[in-house]
Amino acid sequence: MKRALSVIVLALGMLSRSYAAIDPRDFTNDSQRERYHELAVELRCPKCQNQSIAESDSPIANDLRNQIHRMLREGRSDDQIIDFMVERYGDFVLYDPPLSSSTALLWLGPAALLLGGSAIVVVIVASRRRSRHTTASLLSDGERSRLAGLLGAVDPSIGQDT
Repeated sequence: MKRALSVIVLALGMLSRSYAAIDPRDFTNDSQRERYHELAVELRCPKCQNQSIAESDSPIANDLRNQIHRMLREGRSDDQIIDFMVERYGDFVLYDPPLSSSTALLWLGPAALLLGGSAIVVVIVASRRRSRHTTASLLSDGERSRLAGLLGAVDPSIGQDT
């Protein structure tokens, strides 16, 4: 009986922690609530770096969620809220940062690597084709006929199972 009671108390303790993670916020209408959730998913947590502020439990993510809620209640537009966050934390808070001198490598790097890799493959394939033709042209006519004779003299039964 004591074991069952301790299991129930432990389970209730775990449930109470999960309910504490939900942020209760008051919104004037459902569109404001939707905008809040869209902005929270669109902005990256500066501390966690791979989570949105909606997913993160860090104190700074909670602060950013509070800021979004406050600005929505003040009637600011989504662009004004995003501009405020970018001004405060830089382009890093955006999952899709704009093209600028500081983000050019981020945007153009993959394309440059793809083009560079393709160019290397083309050069390697071309050099191998040239070397194949060069090797064949190094043989004289007599050597080519001797080679053909040696290749034709190979017993076709060698290497076959009997």
